[in-house]
Amino acid sequence: QGKLVESGGGSVQSGGSLRLSCAASGDMKRPYCMAWFRQAPGEAREVITTLGRYGKITYTDSIKGRFTVSEDAAKNTLYLQMDNLKPEDTGMYYCAHDLSAWDPCSLEREPWGSWGQGTQVTVSS
Repeated sequence: QGKLVESGGGSVQSGGSLRLSCAASGDMKRPYCMAWFRQAPGEAREVITTLGRYGKITYTDSIKGRFTVSEDAAKNTLYLQMDNLKPEDTGMYYCAHDLSAWDPCSLEREPWGSWGQGTQVTVSS
């Protein structure tokens, strides 16, 4: 059985950059929809970006212009390039996959079939 593994988190100062990776391993079929979620301390987990199998991308307003989602299908890896980081970007970042094509690949999509374990991002001012 396959799994998702995030990496690339760390601690940076405000204005810095990080690149997160989400590698799919094992028997993971190519998903219809992929996403990055963020969970700030004491807050609920929220979706921040989605990437569809055919290239459709959505971003939540708080990260537009600063974060970029991309995929290397040959490596079964999803990326999140995060630039101009702010203290409010601090949190645990999770990737998610879903195979179902019934619903649009959007920020409102629920539920998600597979999750990674998360990687911590801390931004200091």
